[in-house]
Amino acid sequence: MSYNKCFTMLKPGILNRRLVGEVISRLEHKGLKLVGLKLMQITPEQAAKHYAEHQEKPFFNELTDYITSGPVVAMVWQGDDCVTLVRKLTGSTKPTEAAPGTIRGDFCMHTQCNVIHASDSEESAEREVNLFFKPEEIVDWEDEASLWY
Repeated sequence: MSYNKCFTMLKPGILNRRLVGEVISRLEHKGLKLVGLKLMQITPEQAAKHYAEHQEKPFFNELTDYITSGPVVAMVWQGDDCVTLVRKLTGSTKPTEAAPGTIRGDFCMHTQCNVIHASDSEESAEREVNLFFKPEEIVDWEDEASLWY
């Protein structure tokens, strides 16, 4: 197994709907370890860096406008095959394709107001963690419960 980190971001819609705890619980119940967490207001510059691969696409401004429209919860999770597990728990980016029981399948109706971002690869996770977290903001703690998952 590949023990790694994954960056996730709960977008403004989740905060406005008071669903932060529900989403965090789903990731914790899977057995993932939370090693970084902060409430923040993303700047337009951070948003542009975060979505740099979409800069030439017609929906780029919608993406950056949405994540800068209110606070987000930035998180770093750690665990075996963490990126793969988080992607499965979040579900398809398109709400019409997201399975019930996934975060997007249960809480998202419109792609442009997607409720969660999750790294799509270990390389993306490393870039995104470094974009939103300083090294001292990541707390790698001894997880005794990991023996049971």
